[in-house]
Amino acid sequence: MIVDINTRIWESTEQLGPAISQQMRRRHITPWDKPAPSSDAHAEAMAKVETAIVLGFRSEYLDANIPHEKVAEYVALDPAKYLGFMGIDPSADKPIPSLQKGLDLGLVGVTISPSAQGYHPADTRAMELFEACEAQNIPVFIEFDAMLARDIKMEFGQPYLLDEVARTFPALNIIMTSLGHPWVEQAIALIGKHPTIYTDLSDLVRRPWQLYNALLLAHQQGVTNQIIFGSGFPFCTPEEAIMTLYSVNTLVQGMHLPSVPRENIRAIIERDTLKLLGLQKPDAPATHNTEDDPPLELVVAPATETTTTEQTNTDAPDEDQEPSA
Repeated sequence: MIVDINTRIWESTEQLGPAISQQMRRRHITPWDKPAPSSDAHAEAMAKVETAIVLGFRSEYLDANIPHEKVAEYVALDPAKYLGFMGIDPSADKPIPSLQKGLDLGLVGVTISPSAQGYHPADTRAMELFEACEAQNIPVFIEFDAMLARDIKMEFGQPYLLDEVARTFPALNIIMTSLGHPWVEQAIALIGKHPTIYTDLSDLVRRPWQLYNALLLAHQQGVTNQIIFGSGFPFCTPEEAIMTLYSVNTLVQGMHLPSVPRENIRAIIERDTLKLLGLQKPDAPATHNTEDDPPLELVVAPATETTTTEQTNTDAPDEDQEPSA
């Protein structure tokens, strides 16, 4: 089972607001480098995963809005595969009515971005939303992309700021994007402290060397069991992300550097994210037949892994790991 926790669809970059649109034009200069966020491109990219989460987005500060109705519309394109998270801006919306509206539309989670919405994660308005989500067992996805736009308030995007939230609402399931990048060490310390905080690798899968270092540190700290799979579509597809993950140890082949146990990588990709977050699988009649699709791991050439004699596996035993070079 592969669940992609981090995907988005939009009709125009105007939905993301002028600041994000401008940043995307700067970062994706050539036409072939631009993301393809259409529903058709999304459906094609998600063919290899069993379930995909479609995230909404709302920021009055950045004049951005992928509204609840649009997310519900995208989910309805394939209700046997998709689940929707609603974008709520606690600093602008009335959080509880907005939450109820999304639930009435069939959405099952919440997306916020304190750094893109301009408030401290423990702001009273956000805490009101967290309290309601904890009471109803609704997971909260938190976007911390410091490079999303020039106007992003990085001071509100540091993972340690979620410590107060997690202490106050210990039963609330929280998902951080990109292992807190660029504050990876903070994020690892945070998830090591709070078992209900999870993270994906969505941005890091496009930066293999940073991905290797982040995964190795997470393995050494024994927290890879709280890393879940997210591609970050449309900036990366699930297949590209999985191939990068399985190939991450090739970066240190022939070197006296530790490798990330392959069993841990497989566990991240195949983790039952829906069960972890208390979500139900989509149960509508399936519209996509994946029976003839080969397992994604089979299309990836196994990587030769190297280890040092000092390396120990603090997570699950790695039966697939090859002997030290």
